[in-house]
Amino acid sequence: MYSSLTLLFLLLANAAPSDAGLSDTLVRTVSNAHRHAIKRSSGLARDLRTALGGLRVEQQLNVQQMYCVSGSGPGLTASNGTGLSGGGGSVPRPSGTATGTASAASGSSTVAASPWKLSQNYEGNSFFNGWDFFTQADPTHGNVQYVDQQTAQSANLTSINGAGNAIMRVDTTPTVSGGNRQSVRITTQFTYTEGLVIMDSVHMPTGCGTWPAFWSNGPNWPAGGEIDIVEGVNEYTNNQATIHTNPGCTIPSSNSTALKITGNVVGGTNCAAAETGNAGCGITASGSNTYGAGFNSNGGGVYAMQWVDSGISVFFFPRNSIPSDITAGAPQPGNWGQPMAFWPSTDCNPSTFFSDHSAIFDTTLCGDWAGNVWTTTNTGGQSQSCQQITGAATCADFVANNGSAFNEAYWEVTSVKIYQQNS
Repeated sequence: MYSSLTLLFLLLANAAPSDAGLSDTLVRTVSNAHRHAIKRSSGLARDLRTALGGLRVEQQLNVQQMYCVSGSGPGLTASNGTGLSGGGGSVPRPSGTATGTASAASGSSTVAASPWKLSQNYEGNSFFNGWDFFTQADPTHGNVQYVDQQTAQSANLTSINGAGNAIMRVDTTPTVSGGNRQSVRITTQFTYTEGLVIMDSVHMPTGCGTWPAFWSNGPNWPAGGEIDIVEGVNEYTNNQATIHTNPGCTIPSSNSTALKITGNVVGGTNCAAAETGNAGCGITASGSNTYGAGFNSNGGGVYAMQWVDSGISVFFFPRNSIPSDITAGAPQPGNWGQPMAFWPSTDCNPSTFFSDHSAIFDTTLCGDWAGNVWTTTNTGGQSQSCQQITGAATCADFVANNGSAFNEAYWEVTSVKIYQQNS
């Protein structure tokens, strides 16, 4: 009996997990021997239970390994393992088993494939890489002097803050001679025709005298077209998105319901710069958290501009309502609902009026818009005029002599991402 058991122990110790037939036979044999051994020696019984338990662990591991093999088949997916729903690494895996694709699937299984591919990403410490600093006179006749990158950095007009966000601010020196304050205007070196531009901002410039914008522009203005994504002046609370084009581009209706937008058409339906005193055709947002102090107090949000064959759209998402597909870097504009603004191709074919755009940030002061509405009340969500608010007779006087009034005249931008459609 004991010599037979010795032989069984040797067989158990050397049986490979793959020897399934032999293992089953050994299990039955050992089980019979175990029943007899109980009557003769409790110590021997414990030894047999130990040996039997070791074999069962080996068999269990062998069965589990079958579910970790990468390959196609019912319930299994070779590419990312999403067929193993709920696995999430809970099944023990022998060393050497390839598990990278399965673990990657756990983080991406809820994100649908996007029709958009990221082409350019500006964020973090490298945010200002790939931008040109504009240093010419302000084309909109503002009371600013745009400066080069080195000057902007040394004057603390540009920086990356502790949160990793890009800062672009206006000079706040108490008084300035000549009436112009230093400011920043930057343009992407990357150009695009059609695309999806997504800008995440925590803070935008606000206050009387300010005129900030995030926009895009093509060559030979207005032949290449202009798309204003974020724009406003003074203490406005409602963003205005606008397009400026060559003659021939119009909006088919001024009715928001007909256009399927959440904003409101202002200034007419003709988008031609030459025929509207450069005004173009604008659409204002209905929410007071879309621009200025309201935007900033809400922690900002995300603006997205989609330019495709069917037209040009602008969307806004407050900080607490940003779609998960944007956060995941897999944008799905078709799931975002109605845009704030939309210029359909039916009366303004984008391929005719827009091409080779660069994205632009700037903050000017006074100029053709902010200066011209200095005494205007009840517009853009601003009830009092800036003349009433500040006591200054003109915008230019206020800018020259009140540097501290521009402490809030800065952009804080988390990222700008430019996507283009997958071919």
